[in-house]
Amino acid sequence: MLTTAKEVLHQEAQALLNASLEEKELEQIIQCILDTQGKLIVMGVGKSGLIGAKIAATLASTGTPSFFVHPTEALHGDLGMIESKDSILAISYSGESDELKVVLPHIKAKGCKIITMTKDPQSSISKLGDHFLSLHIAHEACPLNTAPTTSTTLTLALGDALAVCLMKKRNFTHSDFASFHPGGSLGKRLFLKVGDLMQTQNLPLISTQTPLKEAIITMSKARLGSAFILQDGALVAILSDGDLRRAMMSECFDLGALAIDFASKSPKACQDPNLLAYDALRLMEEHKIQVLAITDAQGQILGALHLHMLIEAGIKS
Repeated sequence: MLTTAKEVLHQEAQALLNASLEEKELEQIIQCILDTQGKLIVMGVGKSGLIGAKIAATLASTGTPSFFVHPTEALHGDLGMIESKDSILAISYSGESDELKVVLPHIKAKGCKIITMTKDPQSSISKLGDHFLSLHIAHEACPLNTAPTTSTTLTLALGDALAVCLMKKRNFTHSDFASFHPGGSLGKRLFLKVGDLMQTQNLPLISTQTPLKEAIITMSKARLGSAFILQDGALVAILSDGDLRRAMMSECFDLGALAIDFASKSPKACQDPNLLAYDALRLMEEHKIQVLAITDAQGQILGALHLHMLIEAGIKS
């Protein structure tokens, strides 16, 4: 079975390497899609339809407006979804799918440009098109040479190739991708800000005159694992769980002592609530802290950001 599996992978990989791509025709297809004022409608039947739906989804998420329409549904009303300003990507390995042969003349009559993907430029479907992408393969990976295997892999890869070419032509950036995927990790990385996540209520604020005992109570209530020490309303120190543990190991430990005596006098803070949460995470990792104070330019506390808040929001380094 391992030998058979490797043979399938090798055969399909070889088909991708041997794909017939003509530079002039490819450039014309890319330009045709770029010039499309409407959407690129992808059509196909059976396995080609399943692959076509994926191609349409990839195109739509990478800057090329696109959606899939089943030829049968188009013949029963969905043809109204297609406008003259749209272009068509018609997929059929054989090039003889009955449903496409019936619907494409009606689409052509609308004035739509048609790109075909078949194994034969002389097939019925390809003759209806304006541009042609070859799906020619030596044979399917299926031992009977019947089940769509190598051909569908090639179709999928060519769809990816079109999407990537279009991304480069459109200068599609990380920000563009994130704008189409705001719920994904990249979208969160590029759009979620410190101000969107920081805690602004029940902050652990104490003064330079607060005893350690009271500071511990304040820390416990706020559940941030730290206390912010203020002087004249501005942040001057932070007492963290780590500071507290080190204090307890000290010979001069005294619950009545001032909390600031055991606190970090050079606290790390962020003065920009509009800082990206991802950048805040990198800052916290760099300084090995779990809580980041958010202040204004005068050091007044605006909020606090805990490492767990970033993790729960799906922000990853």
